[in-house]
Amino acid sequence: MAANLEISSSQFEAEVINSELPVLIDFWAPWCGPCRAIAPSVEALAEEFAGKAKVFKIDVDKEPDLASKYGVMSIPALHVFKGGREVNKAVGALPKDQIKALIESAL
Repeated sequence: MAANLEISSSQFEAEVINSELPVLIDFWAPWCGPCRAIAPSVEALAEEFAGKAKVFKIDVDKEPDLASKYGVMSIPALHVFKGGREVNKAVGALPKDQIKALIESAL
């Protein structure tokens, strides 16, 4: 990854729940082909939305409790949070413009 967007459960409350900006979480795993396929788009959007929204990745193998808490059954799973609450989500290897639209829905 070009940027380290990875966060853990210990950072989740501060970075996501208490964030004043909307947050996109990419639930993923290194062994997941579709997850790796969308990684460049997710990283590009993290840069594009800098200052307007946050973008993070959570490895479901390292953070199974978070994945379970948010009902992640398939990956990649993209969840959008605003004001500490989940406001949108999508599953699958979406094109960049659809991932961007998820973020924009919370702005």
